[in-house]
Amino acid sequence: MPNDSRLSLSQIGQVAMNAHDIERAVTFYRDKLGMKHLFSVPPKMAFFDCDGIMLMLSLPEKPEFDHPGSILYFNVEDIEQAAETLIARGVQFEDKPTFVANMGAYDLWMGFFRDSENNLLAIRSQVAHV
Repeated sequence: MPNDSRLSLSQIGQVAMNAHDIERAVTFYRDKLGMKHLFSVPPKMAFFDCDGIMLMLSLPEKPEFDHPGSILYFNVEDIEQAAETLIARGVQFEDKPTFVANMGAYDLWMGFFRDSENNLLAIRSQVAHV
């Protein structure tokens, strides 16, 4: 196997999240989060576009893969407006979006919620200092 020291993994092409009910998960991501549904492979998988990164919702193939997924953090311009819109669509937040840290040029805010499969998700916003 060639050893190419120039290889550097940096761009993510796809993220997988577990689901136990693909139809329910598609409804949540498409209708509540407003994500673009690309295609489904019934009854096991569904794919969404996350601004060029593919999100795959899938049934766990083996028991050891049946666990909550990593947290997906979605960037939004206005975190309060985004939270209000998602709440109006039936998304339930763990708490209202909150200030996380002063990053110098901006404040970082986050709000956490769960999808239809109980995976933790978040919205995050970089609020410029005025």
